[in-house]
Amino acid sequence: MNILAIETSCDETAAAIVKDGREVLSNVVASQIDIHAKYGGVVPEVAARAHVQTIIPAVKESLSEAKMSWEDIDAIAVTQGPGLVGSLIVGTETARTLSILKNKPLIAVNHLEGHIYANWVSTKQPQFPLVTLLVSGGHTMLIEVENHYNFKIVGQTRDDAAGEAFDKVAALLALPYPGGPNISNLAKKGDVNKYKFPVVDLTPEPKRNSEGFLEYPDPSLDFSLSGLKTAVLNVVKQSKSLSEQDKANIAASFQKTLVDTLSQNSQRAIEKYAPKSFILSGGVAANQKLREKLQEMCKELNVNFYMPDLKYCTDNAVMIGAAAYYKQKEFDFTEPKSLTPNPNLKLA
Repeated sequence: MNILAIETSCDETAAAIVKDGREVLSNVVASQIDIHAKYGGVVPEVAARAHVQTIIPAVKESLSEAKMSWEDIDAIAVTQGPGLVGSLIVGTETARTLSILKNKPLIAVNHLEGHIYANWVSTKQPQFPLVTLLVSGGHTMLIEVENHYNFKIVGQTRDDAAGEAFDKVAALLALPYPGGPNISNLAKKGDVNKYKFPVVDLTPEPKRNSEGFLEYPDPSLDFSLSGLKTAVLNVVKQSKSLSEQDKANIAASFQKTLVDTLSQNSQRAIEKYAPKSFILSGGVAANQKLREKLQEMCKELNVNFYMPDLKYCTDNAVMIGAAAYYKQKEFDFTEPKSLTPNPNLKLA
């Protein structure tokens, strides 16, 4: 089954053709990083206008790259949400219109589903049941997955997301957008032990029951990253001026603490749910230190570990095509005339 997929949830205009959910026949991404860099972050209105200009060329290029015509396409998939509403409108309207004009079935996909199913592309298939750590600019969560499209969120951030924390700390250090890659590059030159930032544990304190015995609650699987961001802010404020080495030390210590925080709860989730596989997903899955830490952890816990190719970590249409293939096997197709973007679409 050849699926032409479209992704426009934020600031990347992407189109791809994926065969049977695993074989990538084309992968086109029109990046807006240079456009938004001068603003220090994504400007929604600017992103939407850029999508309008690039969406049709991206679709045409994906067909050309795959050496296919519309007759070779079996269905169209598109990100319905979550994301920036203006960006989502461009993608959903394009997919809806093409579905009607070309008489192709339409599959609406949750952006977060796409990140998860990036792990099924060009790799060995993860075994169920599994647990995934999904870390991106807007989301940080642990999800138990019993089988295809059976998601249960078992832990999530109570404040900042991991990608958001990277961007805010990058801004504090006067690093350019996007924050994550620039923090990681700078951290290579720093001392990870220079600053002791907090690894927050949200597990409640033990309480005595009516018989006077201490009762220990289950370890929390939720995250809190705002305190880490504030700790970095305090270090920056207390310094009259920061040398490049100071910034590198802060970046390295921050990254280590964030990775330790994510790993702590990931290990707890594995110990609690005993999955056959643990998978990493989302844009922050491109962080090399996080990939290494989780891989080492899973080896020690004797759990199969999966992570997407780096090119499928950040927003792309390949992951949407992969998710769509498995979704159409479990559910009905989407009626084109009823498709509307949903910037607050929930995973579960």
